[in-house]
Amino acid sequence: MTTADTPSAPFTELVNLASRLLGAGVVATNEDTFADAENLLVAKPAEFRPHTFGHKGQIMDGWESKRRRGVSADQPHPTDQDHDWAIVRLGVGGVIRGLIVDTAHFTGNYPESASVEAASVPGHPSPEELQDAEWTVIVPRTPLQGDTAHEFAVQDDTRYTHVRLNIFPDGGVARLRVHGEVLPDPRELDGLTLDLAAQEYGGVAEAASDRYFSSPHNLNAPGRASVMGEGWETRRRRDKANDWVQIALAGGGEVLAAEVDTTHFVANAPGWADLVGFDASTGQDPADGEWFEILPRTRLQPDTRHRFRLDVGRPVTHVRINVYPDGGLARLRLTGRLTEAGRAALALRWFNAVPAAEAAAALTAAGLTGEEAAALAAARPLADPAAATAAVAGLQPADGPDGEHSARRRSALWRLLGV
Repeated sequence: MTTADTPSAPFTELVNLASRLLGAGVVATNEDTFADAENLLVAKPAEFRPHTFGHKGQIMDGWESKRRRGVSADQPHPTDQDHDWAIVRLGVGGVIRGLIVDTAHFTGNYPESASVEAASVPGHPSPEELQDAEWTVIVPRTPLQGDTAHEFAVQDDTRYTHVRLNIFPDGGVARLRVHGEVLPDPRELDGLTLDLAAQEYGGVAEAASDRYFSSPHNLNAPGRASVMGEGWETRRRRDKANDWVQIALAGGGEVLAAEVDTTHFVANAPGWADLVGFDASTGQDPADGEWFEILPRTRLQPDTRHRFRLDVGRPVTHVRINVYPDGGLARLRLTGRLTEAGRAALALRWFNAVPAAEAAAALTAAGLTGEEAAALAAARPLADPAAATAAVAGLQPADGPDGEHSARRRSALWRLLGV
């Protein structure tokens, strides 16, 4: 399959965690003499301009390492294990569901095979610290073909922050895409007002009535749209219905304000829009439950950022924007803050997904002893707040008459997970 084709794997509908718009970057590589490793993350498809030469040869739009050689005249070829690598910091930590390793335009200089590893390293680690991290293979070494977008589904529920692409023995890769589910560290959101719909916090455009001209995922993408094609646009309706996009928020929250942005949509903005909400924290399914009004049907202007203060008065986990009758939007922003229950649900998902050592370290920082933290981390996954509370109650040593251990443990659990 070439980059001219549309990727078919379902994971490509998920956020590209390696997007530079989200903050991804190439932090280290052992070799990129022919073409910079940073090209791996360029958003647009790779291009090729024949007979365009620089000081090091044909200019390639991708990452390309020099040709490997053996150790001596008697052994002129590289070994089977010789390889080049590039480490990518994901823009946001998340659960990886699939990758695309694209060798577009590399036909006589693509790697024989490749593998991908992942690691979870909190904070802002240096390249040297990343080399010493614990890496997990998420895509085993697999043969590659030239000028092909290779799709690899990943079956791993761990939250990762970095990936390492290994190519054997050398060669070129045009683009790397890492699709998955954003899973932020809840401690970084405590006390903040944020865009609950934003991709960088875990918002997902999970359904839409129409995506003929452009994707609904553009609605909650980072930054502002620079052209109309970076928004969501529907085909022209010839019936009496309307178009819509449904967004699952980063977590259950209190929505305080909305921005409905029609920037660049001059002759094809919707005439009106409304917002409806849903609270799935009660266990109901948005497909079957009752939605409630957030913003009544309101007139829109072309090429305009419309801002609305909201008074919803109840938690919201999902929002649907209805546009009448059709047209396009650049962005939808939903400013608010997580509710106590929404923060707890997010924290539990995060806690279940991080590696055991990272979970134990977070528990220790919250106030548990090392032994208690290790025991609670080993008890994962914790299905719900009740399971977390029960796991803490079962920690040893058992409490004395004064309840000192129980009080400290409950306080630590509340501090980290909000339960």
